[in-house]
Amino acid sequence: MSKPILLLVDGSSYLYRAFHAMPDLRGPEGQPTGAVRGMVAMLKKLQSDVGAEHAVCVFDASGPTFRDEWYPEYKAQRSPMPPELRAQIEPIHEVVKLLGWPTLTVPGVEADDVIGTLCCIGAKEGHRMIVSTGDKDLSQLVNADVELINTMSNERLDEAGVLAKFGVPPDRIVDYLTLMGDTVDNVPGVPGVGPKTAAKWIAEYGSLDGVMAAASAIKGKAGENLRAALDWLPMGRKLVTVKVDCELAEHVPGWPKLEDLAFREPDKARLGEFYVRNGFKQWLEELTGTAVVAKPKATTGTAAVANPGLFDAPEPPAGAADIERKYETILTFEQLEAWLVRLHAAPLVALDTETDSLDPMAARIVGISLADKPGEAAYIPLQHSGPDAPEQLPLAAVLARLKPWLEDDSAKKIGQNLKYDRHVLLNHGVNLAGVQHDTLLQSYVLEAHKTHNLEALAERHLGRKGLSYEDLCGKGAHQIPFAQVSVDKATTYSGEDSEMCLHLHSVLWPQIEADAGLLRIYRDIEMPTADLLARVERHGVLIDSEKLKLQSHEIGQRLVLLESQCYDIAGQPFNIGSPKQIGDILFGKLGLPVVKKTATGAPSTDEEVLTELAADFPLPAKILEYRGLSKLKSTYTDKLPLQINAHTGRVHTNYAQAVAVTGRLSSNEPNLQNIPIRTAEGRRVREAFVAPEGFKIVSADYSQIELRIMAHISEDPGLLRAFQEGQDVHRATASEVFGVALDEVSSEQRRYAKTINFGLIYGMGAFGLASALGIEQKAAKDYIERYFTRFAGVKRYMDETKARAAERGFVETLFGRRIYLPEIRGGNGQRRAGAERQAINAPMQGTAADLIKLAMLQVQAELDRAGKQARIVMQVHDELVFEVPEAELDWMRAEVPGLMAGVVALKVPLLAEVGVGGNWEEAH
Repeated sequence: MSKPILLLVDGSSYLYRAFHAMPDLRGPEGQPTGAVRGMVAMLKKLQSDVGAEHAVCVFDASGPTFRDEWYPEYKAQRSPMPPELRAQIEPIHEVVKLLGWPTLTVPGVEADDVIGTLCCIGAKEGHRMIVSTGDKDLSQLVNADVELINTMSNERLDEAGVLAKFGVPPDRIVDYLTLMGDTVDNVPGVPGVGPKTAAKWIAEYGSLDGVMAAASAIKGKAGENLRAALDWLPMGRKLVTVKVDCELAEHVPGWPKLEDLAFREPDKARLGEFYVRNGFKQWLEELTGTAVVAKPKATTGTAAVANPGLFDAPEPPAGAADIERKYETILTFEQLEAWLVRLHAAPLVALDTETDSLDPMAARIVGISLADKPGEAAYIPLQHSGPDAPEQLPLAAVLARLKPWLEDDSAKKIGQNLKYDRHVLLNHGVNLAGVQHDTLLQSYVLEAHKTHNLEALAERHLGRKGLSYEDLCGKGAHQIPFAQVSVDKATTYSGEDSEMCLHLHSVLWPQIEADAGLLRIYRDIEMPTADLLARVERHGVLIDSEKLKLQSHEIGQRLVLLESQCYDIAGQPFNIGSPKQIGDILFGKLGLPVVKKTATGAPSTDEEVLTELAADFPLPAKILEYRGLSKLKSTYTDKLPLQINAHTGRVHTNYAQAVAVTGRLSSNEPNLQNIPIRTAEGRRVREAFVAPEGFKIVSADYSQIELRIMAHISEDPGLLRAFQEGQDVHRATASEVFGVALDEVSSEQRRYAKTINFGLIYGMGAFGLASALGIEQKAAKDYIERYFTRFAGVKRYMDETKARAAERGFVETLFGRRIYLPEIRGGNGQRRAGAERQAINAPMQGTAADLIKLAMLQVQAELDRAGKQARIVMQVHDELVFEVPEAELDWMRAEVPGLMAGVVALKVPLLAEVGVGGNWEEAH
């Protein structure tokens, strides 16, 4: 007879994970509900999956525990609970009980220790325990009677599972945790010892005690750190050990009677009221068996903006367990023809390519998956070469049959980051058309501050856990190419990607469609920008590799000279790339003042410290110059020639859309947006970006775009007047701040005003301004006060923006893009201050990002309409870079500034300036 199951839920772990996994959902009254919704969903799934009759959900009690008495710094560095989560604690406790779950909170005892004690008692009484948690600490409880389950990853850990995951058995998890320490709970371990080293030492020496006994024999820095930590480790072990003998009698009446922890019937009446109060429409319908009529959603005014996820927001659809999945492997032309019929009949089809490379310009197709409805997909293996690979259809023949549908603009398609698949198909001569949706961009528009990979999206929005790439191919040096994955596994993996994409679309798209601002950002900006970026990336930019090689040689000579100068000042050679050796020289030998320390207590030698010291001492200045040139050489002059595509002779960057929360594009492999231009050497790198014979490089960029946006949204009369009258805005600011006539403003006063203008739109305070100007903090404070007296509209904007952001949790651009600021209500003081600075700047930077995307689209549309050969080759923040035939230069000079300035009508004029040259630097 099998043992009865006692299901133990780490409720505190659950509520935090639910909070961070769910979007910022709101109930009918604007109250946060994401954590409540996630908690209910996880408990419902857990109860269904495990099938236990007895359970208890254990929560941490507020206030100190016995560990705080042992070690006052225990958990001292934890950030306070975010207010949005704190507001959901009471509702979570309420709904867990209404669902029929027994709950337990023991004052002075952590949930882990309560669970550990219940496991011990339960085992003695003949029960089998399943502990549901995401906390690795509880792995120490696993034995023949105790198993862990993680609802978010669907991971189950028995004794063998713990050993496989951590490299140590359950009875050595305490030793393992002691050596590593726990930064979350502020429990120090051995500095520099991570999971691999901890597991290796325990395997070699048997236990923590064995490791400590062998400390004198362990070499290197790790051994040194271990010996320094020996006195602490016994306390560390005590802190990470889960207690299994807590006194629970007064908190669990009648224990160990199992029936006292039996599931109760849900309190349907009060549960229904709870669902109504929190806007859980689908669960209310399930509970009552009656459809609930949704309230009409406001489309204008503040209510629709302030309370995202209101009562009628769609519930996530059924999770993986509720979807019957059917993935077909296409190995015959008959199967392919049958699917072609389905593709032409489907209103929307998800597409995904499996390839042999992450480089979109080089990747070749290994297989293609297609899905026309959630749960159903097909995988066409084309280049699998494993030992058990079946005979596959010829790649060329398959693409020939798919090409008419792939290139049909009326055949609507969806995917996850289809820009990549577009490049892959172009590598095979297929020009993908009809791209209607992209779940990567849907997620980005809805919640830019979260992760957007398909696996994370499915788990967050669908409660589904799919196969990961590592599950199929392994990791690191042992990872195999996708072509060697078995076709059966590849069908599951790729089919899942396609049909999960459709499933996600059914959840994400209604949320975007219901909000006019988000719909505009997605439909009118992000989706067409993705199409244009594919064109820009495909064309690439021409690089003069010989010029870069010459620059690299010259920088190398300069580095040798700087190295020699550093040695002369220091009085000895040292490794300029070693922070430790730099610290020894600066603070040990030369006795320079220590500005700040690292987390380990060593004097910091980061850029901020060296910059401060460089004002008074020569060696830090030389080290900074060396670092800058060394990075320029390794990142650009050495590396760019190696990144030239052998087939095109050009460099092809990748513009990532779903990275910066403000909407800015991110350039990578190579990064063409961060070439340093404050130094002559950095500007010279731009000389290597050239045009082919008969062409010129044209640069078009917005002038003072963020300041103009500030004037528009703050409606400050002084700023509006300066821009409307075409004044030098920095001179006008200096005139106001320093109380002098415009024509009497000195160059120094203008420089100060420029720093103030740009500093304040980034939320800079008196300390930051003082540092930037090299003046006393009191003087900087006086300048800021004078500025705000003269430009009261700017001050009002900043105060109102911070207050509104704290209330809503996000700010918006002029076009409706939402920029979420999680720390503005939940972070500690320093993080909250950072979020407030971001709240001030993000609407301007985000609006500027929207504007440059709209400008790209407008200019490209006009180039296409006019039949011009000019091509956009780069986008660098507020600048567009073109490759233009010489015959079209007059047209570009005449048309492009007006096209960019006319993207949107603001209360101040937009100004775009155009420059022309044989290379990018000349065009400035």
